[in-house]
Amino acid sequence: MKNKDIKPGANPDKNYRIVQITLTFLFLCGLSFYLGSIFCSEKNRYFKRDDTPVIQSHHDTSVAPLKIKNVEFAECSLDYQDYTPCTDPKRWKKFGKYRLTFMERHCPRMVDRKECLVPPPVGYKPPIQWPKSKGECWYRNVPYDWINNEKSNQHWLRKEGDKFFFPGGGTMFPNGVGAYVKLMQNLIPGMKNGTVRTAIDTGCGVASWGGDLLDHGILTISLAPRDNHEAQVQFALERGIPAILGIISTQRLSFPSNSFDMAHCSRCLIPWTEFDGIYLLEIHRILRPGGFWVLSGPPINYERRWRGWNTTIEEQRSDYNKLKKLLTSMCFKLYNQKNDISVWQKSLDHSCYNKINSSSSPPKCDDSSDPDSGWYTPLQPCLNIPNQKLKLGLNSLPKWPNRLRPTPARISSMYNGNLGGFKHDNNKWKARVKHYKTLLPALGSDKIRNVMDMNTLYGGFAATLIGSPVWVMNIVSSYGSNSLGIVYDRGLIGTYHDWCEPFSTYPRTYDLLHLDGLFTAESHRCEMKYVLLEMDRILRPTGYAIVRESYYFIDAIATIAKGMRWDCEKHVTEYNIAKEKILICQKRLWYASEQ
Repeated sequence: MKNKDIKPGANPDKNYRIVQITLTFLFLCGLSFYLGSIFCSEKNRYFKRDDTPVIQSHHDTSVAPLKIKNVEFAECSLDYQDYTPCTDPKRWKKFGKYRLTFMERHCPRMVDRKECLVPPPVGYKPPIQWPKSKGECWYRNVPYDWINNEKSNQHWLRKEGDKFFFPGGGTMFPNGVGAYVKLMQNLIPGMKNGTVRTAIDTGCGVASWGGDLLDHGILTISLAPRDNHEAQVQFALERGIPAILGIISTQRLSFPSNSFDMAHCSRCLIPWTEFDGIYLLEIHRILRPGGFWVLSGPPINYERRWRGWNTTIEEQRSDYNKLKKLLTSMCFKLYNQKNDISVWQKSLDHSCYNKINSSSSPPKCDDSSDPDSGWYTPLQPCLNIPNQKLKLGLNSLPKWPNRLRPTPARISSMYNGNLGGFKHDNNKWKARVKHYKTLLPALGSDKIRNVMDMNTLYGGFAATLIGSPVWVMNIVSSYGSNSLGIVYDRGLIGTYHDWCEPFSTYPRTYDLLHLDGLFTAESHRCEMKYVLLEMDRILRPTGYAIVRESYYFIDAIATIAKGMRWDCEKHVTEYNIAKEKILICQKRLWYASEQ
C-alpha cells in the first residue's frame, strides 16, 4: 500500500531499462544487417560464376585500371633450381619426425618468401613432347642419379647418353608395368569398361603405373613426398603424367571425400596397420563407395615372399591378419586376390555402416567432422560414413566417357548448385575455349601437355579440352565453394589449394596455366606479386599462361609478367566485354647468369 501514490511512468529505473532494451534491439538489427551484407558479398565472390566481375568497385569501367611501377626480378641462385617452398629439405630440421610430419606442407612465412626467379638447371632443354615423353626425358632437365643408381635392378629408369629412359619397371613389377596392369585388370574387370576412371597412386615412384593406365582411359594422380627418392614427382611430370607432392602423415590429403574410383599402393612403405589404422581411414575417406583399394607388397603373399622382406613368416602372418581385421572393421570386403596383388572394395550399401557407432573401433565420425575438408585438416581416428542420398557409389555413375557431361548428383549438396548453372557452365567454356584456340594455336596441339586450371568451379575448362592431348589439374580454392567432388564425379582430377601459398609441385612442371578472375576473387587476401612469382616457378620455360581477368587488374599483371621475363599480349574476350580482358603470355627460356 505504501506505493499507491507513485504515478505510472515516474519510476526512473524502469525508464532506463526501456531505453537499454531499445538501444540493444537497434544495435542487434544493425549488426544483423551488416553481417548479412558480408555474407552476401562472400557468397557472390565464391559462387557467382558469370561474366561479371564480383568486386563492386571494379564493375564500373569508368574506374581507372590499377597501375603499378615497372619491376624487374632478380635471379635466384642455381641451388634453387629444384626449390619447393612448402616442402623444402633445408627447413626439415625445424619440424618433428613423428609420423614423418617434417615432409608435410610447411610454407615459409611471408617475410621469408623468395622474390626471385627460379633458374633452370644447366643444359635445360624444352621437354620432349607427348606421347614420346612417357618413355624418355632429357637428363639435364631432371639431373638426379639416386633412383637410377639405387633402383637399377628394378628398372625404374636408366640413363643413356643425354636422356633418361623409363622401361616401366617398379619394386613389385621389375619386369614391366604392362603385365602388372593386365593382371590387375583381370582381378578388376571395371578397369576395362570405363567403370574405373579416377585413381590415386600412393608412393608412386616415377609414376609408371599411372602412366600405363592412361592407355586404358584411367586418370591417375601419382602422389609422393619429397624424400630420399630424388624427384619422383618431378620425373612423373617431366614425362607428362599427373602427379603432386604429398604424404599421408598427420594431415588429410587435399581431396574431397568419396572421389577416387581406385587407390593403389605398390610396396609404398606406408604402415597401414599402425596408429589404429588412421592411414587406412584416410584411404576410406577419399575412396568412393564401391571403389577399390589395391595393395601389392608386404604382407600380401607373405607365404612366398617373406624371406626377401628381412622378417619372419610369423610377423608377416600377424601383419596380414591385422590388416584384414582393420579393413573389415571399415566395411571393406576382399574383392579378389592373386599372386602379389590383393584387391579390397569399399562397401556400396549401408548395412555394414549401420552397425558402426561412436563406441565401435574405429568409431563413426560425429556430425562436426566435415568429410570433404582437406586443407590443413588433421587426420581423424574415425570412419566417415558416405551420404547415401547423394548416390556417390561407383555403381551410380555412368561409365567413362559418359560421365563427363551429365550433371552429377553431388551438385545438390553444393550451395547454389543446380542443373541450370551446370549446363550454363558447360556452354560457357565451349565458347571460351574456342576463342582461346584462336589466340593460342598451340592449345590442343602436342606442344602443350601438363595443364593447370588455377581456379575452377566444375572443371568446365578441362572438360572442353578432353579431346586434346592434355591432362588438367583442376584447382578449387580452399576458401571457395566446395565443388571439387563434382569435378571428380565427372571423371576429372584436381586438388584443393590456397593461392596465398606456393603449390605442391617442383619448378618447371606445367606447360599451361589458366586462371579466370583469380585476382578479382583473391586480391584482398593474396598479394598479386607472390601469386605471379609462384606461377613463374611452376611454369616451364616456353610455357604459356592464359590470364582472364577484370580490366582493373590486367595491366598490373602484364607489368609484373614483363618483370618475370614473360611476353604478353592483351586481347578482348569472345564477346568483347569491356570489363574483362585476356592476357596470353609466354615464359622465355633463359639461363642463370652464374652459368
